[in-house]
Amino acid sequence: MTDTETSTPTPSTPTPSTSGAARSLVAVGGRDTDSAIASLAGMYAGKAWYSRALDQDYWFKYVGVGDEHLSIRRSQMHGYLRGDVATEGEVVVQWLERGEARVDVGGDEVRMRPGVPTLFPVERRFEMEYQDWDQRLVHLRRDLVLDVAAERHLVDGSMTFDRLTEPGAEAVAQWRTSVAGALRALREHGDGSLAWHEAQRDVARALLRMYPLQAERFPAGYSTRSDGRLRAAVEYVQAHAHEPLTVSDVAQAAGLSVRGIQESFQRAFERSPMTYLREVRLGRVREELRTLDPSTTSVADVARRWGFAHLGRFAAAYAARFGEYPRETLRR
Repeated sequence: MTDTETSTPTPSTPTPSTSGAARSLVAVGGRDTDSAIASLAGMYAGKAWYSRALDQDYWFKYVGVGDEHLSIRRSQMHGYLRGDVATEGEVVVQWLERGEARVDVGGDEVRMRPGVPTLFPVERRFEMEYQDWDQRLVHLRRDLVLDVAAERHLVDGSMTFDRLTEPGAEAVAQWRTSVAGALRALREHGDGSLAWHEAQRDVARALLRMYPLQAERFPAGYSTRSDGRLRAAVEYVQAHAHEPLTVSDVAQAAGLSVRGIQESFQRAFERSPMTYLREVRLGRVREELRTLDPSTTSVADVARRWGFAHLGRFAAAYAARFGEYPRETLRR
């Protein structure tokens, strides 16, 4: 048995569900390695996947329910599988009930332990290796996670997690409770229900408790009516970070004077509006470097696209904020 070119699977077609019905997103299985690779690799943008039997009883199964915002899945194989993976537009949490697995092999490698939820590297290609496993996975759309994160964080569109720190027992328990609640809401009320919608958000909140987003939290009182103008200013900066902006632009968007917007940012965030804008742009650079192909992308081009003309100062500011130089982010 040799490495096989991957292909896109043909999962069951989603259909609208009614109350009390869970929508099946995918259900595949088989007893040969070619079928396993063809069925599974396409779901994870896999390339150069390889699978082999451990004995005469090779088999695999993969099922999932949910919708485009949140899906809950189970992957099983009596066999061996390795390859590279990329999850696009999603955050994926997995844990083993049984078996052996390594994620990000040769990089920031994590050896999975049964029962411990592990976060896939977000929006970048990585290597994985599994053997004789029973695995659970939860796929959350990027937009859902960012929307929930915006309840407590200054979300600028970037997504960085400390995925190498193992979550605590209380956070894991909350995660399991939220996932079980989502399955129950889907089964009893269907994917068009308010119960399912709220359960999705509970799962995203539980994810952020296990693996906190590396973003600044709102200061106390930020969401109150009196801070509505500051919120408008922050949202304006995030939406227009790719454009040439001045303090006057931000002040006008918030309905404040230049002095008023400067004092508001300093009081709430201990930085000026333009410093905050620079940090948003650094975050956008990081997102691009994490997702673009290093063979066709240069750090200089991405930096200049986001307004950083002096590459030496840019690299120093980037390293101070993210703990690594931009070229290291691009090559991972």
